Amino acid sequence: MKALNKLSVVLLLSAGALCQQALADNNVFTVMDDPSTAKKDFEGNAAAGYMAQSGNTTSSSVTANSNLTWYTPSFAYSLWGNASNTSSNDERSSETYQVGGRTRYNLNSADYLFGQASWLSDRFNGYDGRSILAAGYGRQILNGPVHSLRLEAGPGVRYDEYREGGHETQALAYGALSYQWQLTDNTKFIQGISVLGSDSTTVNSETGLQVGINDHFALKMAYNVTWNQSPPASAPDRTDTKTTISLSYSL
Repeated sequence: MKALNKLSVVLLLSAGALCQQALADNNVFTVMDDPSTAKKDFEGNAAAGYMAQSGNTTSSSVTANSNLTWYTPSFAYSLWGNASNTSSNDERSSETYQVGGRTRYNLNSADYLFGQASWLSDRFNGYDGRSILAAGYGRQILNGPVHSLRLEAGPGVRYDEYREGGHETQALAYGALSYQWQLTDNTKFIQGISVLGSDSTTVNSETGLQVGINDHFALKMAYNVTWNQSPPASAPDRTDTKTTISLSYSL
């Protein structure tokens, strides 16, 4: 009974369509899979989670995300978004919203062009808004059934609106790497790294493991790191980390 008083509600719901090939977290890395290897014309996922605790400590957390991707033999485009809110003792401690879109066009079996745009609001890390636009060239280094490796780079622009007021526009150089290793029939290792090089360089990394439970369910464990060279004054720590475990349902 005492345990029930301390933890009155714990509910975690997660539902989504899992893409045939794993995708890194959109917060971190937005490289799309090769459209020439897509198994379907459309793939999408939607997930939501909720946790509440009461008693000596009162806290709650809400998360939601969605990713929609359309494929043709040489062209792909996607729309995605996510949101998360966390409160502790009736005070908001985290609030993040993000939306974006991306295109990829295959020039041949190895080379492709890409374009992407995203908007992030993360006020507890100092940003009322951060908009990024980038485009460039990518190359599929490995595309086998066991190993997949993609590299891409291009110019872009970044517009920051700071929580304490003010804004800044910067030109940037974008570079990214995406690697996947099919360890077994149902287990995949994922590593993604992206760099937004500018006067305030940002480096993002995701290391993850995706395990298929059966034909419909899969479990993904991921460790994400974000490093900011010049973080806003209201959030001076340069490094943020996040560990997640998510369950997806394949439609």
